[in-house]
Amino acid sequence: MNGSNGDTTDGRTRRAETARTRSAAPARTTKPGRVRMTGKQRREQLLDIGRTVFAERGYDGTSVEEIAERAGVSKPVVYEHFGGKEGLYAVVVDREMQLLLDMVTGALTGGHSRELLEQAAFALMDYIDTSTDGFKILVRDSPVAQSTGSFASLISDIAVQVEDILGLEFKSRGFDARLAPMYSQMLVGMVALTGQWWLEVRRPGKAEVAAHLVNLAWHGLEGMERHPKLVGDRQL
Repeated sequence: MNGSNGDTTDGRTRRAETARTRSAAPARTTKPGRVRMTGKQRREQLLDIGRTVFAERGYDGTSVEEIAERAGVSKPVVYEHFGGKEGLYAVVVDREMQLLLDMVTGALTGGHSRELLEQAAFALMDYIDTSTDGFKILVRDSPVAQSTGSFASLISDIAVQVEDILGLEFKSRGFDARLAPMYSQMLVGMVALTGQWWLEVRRPGKAEVAAHLVNLAWHGLEGMERHPKLVGDRQL
């Protein structure tokens, strides 16, 4: 009996000591759970990631799997928000088109026609400089089923913004204003293609590129200035 009571007492003592040790030990820290996003926040996250991946890999090289993996979500989440890769691509392109159009139209603040041309050239160069990924997406071919977002449609949409300006200039000089849409396509196309080239080389600087663009557009090959300079306020 005494031995039995001794064993019982020892067992209770050990259990009590163990309990005290556990209570004295520092509490385990648990990793905070992943912050849940609202539907709007998740959509914006997927758009940002999709924009980056489309710029890196192009439309054909981009997969829903990679976008979902980078976002830390499952593929169905991407499908839920955009219906698939094409839907995500379309929203990314529409946003970039609107941003570029806003920058171009916002830059056309008036003044001499040559200065307006400088402003348009600078707006495109600024967009390429600050939204490089977006421009990379816009200048690539869009998927066959996508009717907008191609480089050609980009040029056309911007050209429409400068048709009225050219039309007024043509009228004041006695030219056929009906040709203004064609000339606006020529001018914008020249600037856009030059911007595509400058995207890779980044030399010379924006101001010098804009000056030479305007030099060719304003004077033509025959009347080009040897050392063109800008007439507007933008110099950088």
